[in-house]
Parts: sequence; structure tokens; C-alpha cells
Amino acid sequence: MCGIAGILRFGPVAGASGGIDLDLLARMTGALAHRGPDGQGIWVAPDGRAGLGHRRLTIIDLSDNANQPMPNGDSSKWIVFNGEIWNHVALRTELVAAGYKFRTDHSDTEVLIHGFDAWGIAGLLPRLQGMFAFAIWDDTKKRLTLARDRVGVKPVYFTRHDGEFHFASEIKGLLADGRVPRRVCNVALYHYLTYLTTPAPLTMFDGIYKLPCSTYLEIEADGAMRSARYWDAVPGRGIDADRVARLSESERTQYYIDGIRERLDRAVEKRMMSDVPYGAFLSGGIDSSANVALMDRYTDAPVNTFTVGFSDYTHLNELDHARRIATLFKTNHHEVLVNEGDMMGYIADLVHQQDEPLADWVCIPLHFVSELAKNNGIKVVQVGEGSDEQFCGYRSYMGQLSLHRAMGAFPKFVQRGMAFGARTVAGSNVRLGLYADIAERMATGREPFWSGSIAFWEAQKKSLLGDFKVPEPTGAADMIAAGLLDPAILRADSFEVARSFLEPFDRKHPGRDQLTRMIHNEFKLRLPELLLMRVDKISMASSLEAREPFLDHDLVEFTMDIPQSAKVPGREAKHLLKRAVTGLIPDDIIYRKKQGFAAPMSDWLKGDFGARVEREIMASPMLSSMGFDRAMVAGMIADHRTGRRDTALPVWVIYNLVAWHAHWIEGAGLRADAA
Repeated sequence: MCGIAGILRFGPVAGASGGIDLDLLARMTGALAHRGPDGQGIWVAPDGRAGLGHRRLTIIDLSDNANQPMPNGDSSKWIVFNGEIWNHVALRTELVAAGYKFRTDHSDTEVLIHGFDAWGIAGLLPRLQGMFAFAIWDDTKKRLTLARDRVGVKPVYFTRHDGEFHFASEIKGLLADGRVPRRVCNVALYHYLTYLTTPAPLTMFDGIYKLPCSTYLEIEADGAMRSARYWDAVPGRGIDADRVARLSESERTQYYIDGIRERLDRAVEKRMMSDVPYGAFLSGGIDSSANVALMDRYTDAPVNTFTVGFSDYTHLNELDHARRIATLFKTNHHEVLVNEGDMMGYIADLVHQQDEPLADWVCIPLHFVSELAKNNGIKVVQVGEGSDEQFCGYRSYMGQLSLHRAMGAFPKFVQRGMAFGARTVAGSNVRLGLYADIAERMATGREPFWSGSIAFWEAQKKSLLGDFKVPEPTGAADMIAAGLLDPAILRADSFEVARSFLEPFDRKHPGRDQLTRMIHNEFKLRLPELLLMRVDKISMASSLEAREPFLDHDLVEFTMDIPQSAKVPGREAKHLLKRAVTGLIPDDIIYRKKQGFAAPMSDWLKGDFGARVEREIMASPMLSSMGFDRAMVAGMIADHRTGRRDTALPVWVIYNLVAWHAHWIEGAGLRADAA
């Protein structure tokens, strides 16, 4: 796991001395030092057109031969790579048989650069099992290629300005160049208020973009760009439909259970690949407990496990459940307790680490458990992200499925009447904006499910923002031409984001059940740009690599072919996963009430931290510059602090935005990371 950065100059260049700014490339790479404290490297093309930078966190092949940037055999192609390739040994064997010479012992980076040489980008990516973001410069074709892994575990950002294309693993790497403007992208802000994050390829910075998951982008020396998607979380790839059709209902269920168990077992085993100490985050729930149980099969030494709890609001703690699993599997167990003071001391660092707002307060306990692992000599951990999405583990999913059924029970004229009534009531009581929006969607046939995490719906944002302007972001025309950006999401209507995912899905996969459609949506936005982004940013701030076995693409493809009726029979959340891990972990762990990895933010916002949040929000010049209704914002904060209603999520969303604006737009926003 590492940090990557680079520069491509368009147009004519006058040799290396008249090309890449080496000091700038060093600053960009240096801003990512926390991602790779074990080494650094810079390479510039002979003609000065392209430069690559790398910060290394040594995980696989610790030798200097595996340092980056790394060339192919004749140095006509160079790569910088962030991530891991699980099947690199098998690919290496195939490449050796084809005549490729390797100078490293077992570097997966060298497999990538030779694989690109042998198969090209379109042939390489489908062969890869792994998590990655990489950039390859082809000096013969004068072409830069960026690629991101299937589910979006690893991010990569880019921008164009002053005749150059810049990329980096984090936005702060791009902002090391003082010429990059720091302006708010209004349409990204608008969508953030709904989705708690910005949809790819947008970011909160105008003119800075992120590569969507399962996508590669080619940039030519003249600045022309083109992109392609090489994978998608869709049905039709994981299960032989004809084979399943011949099975009885009970046989089908057992087939699903066996398939899940086998693929999860393999996914965990793959992710045990490491030349350095590793461990697991352990909450004591189904996902993390199954991870630990399977990891225990593939190591003779005790698994290192790490758990976080809260010393001030103990009702959220799952320490006893985690301790039970740790005792059962004889792990080397570690715990850390966090309180409001700890959280308040971390907030400034959180804003810096995130680069752009990620309004998920799980980032806070995630930071402290990541530091716990790092301080105990661990470089790699397995985590449980992706299980709830695939197996319907959220109460909100069940509510959405009920809503979907209910919508079909009402004729359109009844839905329109309900929408009119809700709009009328909401006009005098903005608190009812949510209900007005639900009724509006029912009446107009809009998709009811947009994401598993929603802060503000459209009716609420109309009250909050009024006549909000969304000018076209800088560089949007280039993104549209490259095939990265659907122009519809540039409108002040966050339904267009969900529609951009669901409309193509319904066209290519008609008649699919609602849960499958919901899961597909989650793999487009919430998983890659919120849940996985928070894991990457926060764990890598502690120089810690996180691996997600539940998101192994073989498992994802298999579960996408399992229908809703099998996943949630009798409305039991995670039914199939529970059956699959029965006998692996104790039944009382499997069937206990889901608690979830959380933080007591609702309580913290009523105490000293809440007073601080109120001061900072109401003093922010961003409220006025962006046209926020200050009275509505103040009312939400007051409602929560007095206990009239729980508005912790919308308040946290606005606070993250205000804190980001103060740090990155109003302030200097780029301090030197420790080398």
C-alpha cells in the first residue's frame, strides 16, 4: 500500500530540464508521506514530458528491487502502484512462460508492468484480483493510463491546469501545487448534503476529480482523454442460471450457502498475503468475527485483533462480544477506549486527513483503532466492509423494501393526492420536508431508494438552500467528453445521481428485484465514495493497510445472482450469511441484535462538543456565501441540543462542510506531513 503522484505535460517540451518541475513533484509526493513512510522515489521521462512519484509502505517483497517508480524490461514503460494484487504469483508464472524476465523475487508491481506490456490495459484489468490504483506512463506512445480497482478500495484524484495533468492518491497531493485553485464545486456540495459524500467523478474542489471505481482513463500527450469501465456489480456473472434452475428450493438455498462460505474462505485466505505483521479489526459482530475465525485457519501464530469502545457512552460498546471471539480463537487482543475529549482533540486532524468532507462519524473510532494497530507494530488489517450491503444487513434496507411494496399498492391518483397534501403541510413546517419528498417521489414515479445513507432530501434542501446556483464545474466538458461524467448530475437534483446508476441497470437487466437494484446502487456511490473512502483515508493516515474480504469480486459476482427472496426470506436480515457462518462462530454471536460500528455523536453533540459545533457553524462565512438559511440551520442545532428531536446527522453533515471550508478554502489547508 502506498501513495502515488505524477505530472504529464501537454504540448511541446524542451528536454528534461525544460519539462517536469522536480520540486513540485517532490512536494506532491511528500504530501503523501503518511501513506508510504518506508521509502520514496521519483522518475522523470527523458524528454521531460512525464514524471512519476511514489511513497512506499512495504508489505510485499520488502527488498529495494521492488521500489517504485518501476520500469518494464526495456524501460519504455514506468509504473507507480498503490494496492495489492492477490493473484500476482499465478500471473507471474503466466508471464514467465511467455518469456518475460523478472528482476524482483515476488513483487506484484513488476507483475503489473509486465502484464501491461503483454496484454495492454484492457487485457490486464480483467485478469487482476486485488485492490489498486495505479498509473503507467508509456514512453513510446506518450500516453498516461490511470486505473482504479473494481469496487473502489483505492482512490486516485486528478486535475488539469496550465497545460498539465496532475494525479495523486489524495487531494492534498494535488494541492501541493499552489497554482491549483481552491474553490467550492457547488454541484458537488449540493449532492454531498444528500449522500454524505461527493459522487464520482466530482469532488468538493472545483476542477479536481476522482476516477470512478472499475474504470481506467487514458490521457494522451495532446491532452485528449478517454475512459472505459471494465467491470460492474451486476447479475449474470457469478452463478450458472441453468444449473440453479434444476435445483429444488432447499437445494438452491444450500447451493447459495455453500457458495458464500467457499468464496469468503478464499477471500480471507488471499488477504493473508503479507511479508509484515497483520491483524483484524474485531467488533464482535458477524462480519469481523467470521473474518477472525477464517484467518485463524491460515496462520500458526495468534491473530492480532483490535477493538475500540467508548468510556463515556458505554451503551454502544461491543467489547464483551469481541473479547469472547478473541478468547475462543486465542487471539492477541488489544482494546482502546475513546471519550468526547479524545474525539475533540482529533477533529482538526480528521478534517485534514479526509481532504473533502466524509460525513460518517465512524471515522472517529476508526482512527483510534487504526492507531492502536499501528502502535502495536501492525501494517495490515482485515475489515468487514461490504457485508451489510450484499446480504441486506441494515434496518434501513428493510424499511426501503417495505416502502417499495407499499408504493405499488396505491394507484397514481392517490399518490398524487398524498404528495399535494404533504407539500402543503411542509410549506408551513419544514421539519416535514422529508415526508413531502417521499410523497413526491411516490407520485412522480421516482426511485424511492437513492442510497443507504441520506442526510437531506430534495424538499429539505430547497428550504435549506433556497435558489441555489450550480454553475458548471471547471473542466466538466472534458470529463463529459472522456465518458467519465453524466451531464445530468450537474443539475441541482440529487435524484439524477441515483438515476444515472439505475437507468442503465434497468435497461440492461430488466425485471430485477428491488434489493438487487439497491445493492447495485450502493456499489456505485456509497460503498466506494463513502465507506471505502473513509477506510482508506483514515487507516492510511496511520500508515495502515486495510483489506476487505467481503468485497472480493468473486464473492460479489456470486451474491449479485442471488435473488431477494433467498437473501431475506421472512424478512430476516443477513439470512444467508448467518447460515453460511453457522458452525464457524457461536450462534449467539450470529443471532444477536445487530449493533453496528458507530460513535455516540448524537450524545456528544449535546455536550461541550455540541457547543463548539454550534459556534463554528454559525460563525462560518460559508453559510452566507453559499446561501444557507441560517435560521433553519440554527433551528436544527437547537432542536438537537435541547432534545426536541435528533438532528445529529444533518448537523454533522453541515459541520463537516464548514470545518472543511475553514481548513481547505479559508485557511492554508496544507501542512507538512511527517516524512
